[in-house]
Amino acid sequence: MSSLTVLVVENYEPFRRFICSTLGKRPELRIVGEVSNGLEAVKKAQELQPGLILLDVWLPMLNGIEAARRVRKLSPESKILFVSQESSPDVVQEAIASGALGYIAKTNAGIDLFAAVEAVCQGRRFVSTGLVGHVPELADRQPRRFHPDEVLSPLPKAGD
Repeated sequence: MSSLTVLVVENYEPFRRFICSTLGKRPELRIVGEVSNGLEAVKKAQELQPGLILLDVWLPMLNGIEAARRVRKLSPESKILFVSQESSPDVVQEAIASGALGYIAKTNAGIDLFAAVEAVCQGRRFVSTGLVGHVPELADRQPRRFHPDEVLSPLPKAGD
C-alpha cells in the first residue's frame, strides 16, 4: 500500500485516540484529520479529500450513515470504513449500502483494523467475522458496487 491519507470520525475521544495511535504505527498511513460529529465529517471530507475515512455510525449532529451518503457525493474517491459498536443486521446493511466498503466492530478493531484498511484501500469489501452473517451478499467477501446516489431511509440521529 502506498501513502494514504486518513480522516478519523469518532465522537468518543479515547477510542479516537486508540484508532489514531494504532494507525500511526504504519508509516504509509497519515492521519490528516480527526472530527467528532457527522457534519464535521462531511465538511472535512470535502476539504481534505482523504483516501480513507474511518467512520462511526452513531455520531452527534448527523449519523454516520447519512454522513457517508453525503461524503460519497462530495469526495467520491474517498473509501469509507465503518468502525462501530453497533452490530444489528439492519444497521450493518444500511452502512454498506451507504457506499462504505467495510464495517468492523469496535470490539474487533485491535484484530481487524489493519486487514480492513488494506482490503478497503484495494477496493475489496471487509466485514468483521461476527458480522458477515448480517450481510449475506458479503459472505464470500466479493465487492458489490453501490451507486453513491442510492436512497435509503435515514437512521435516527444519536439521541433521537
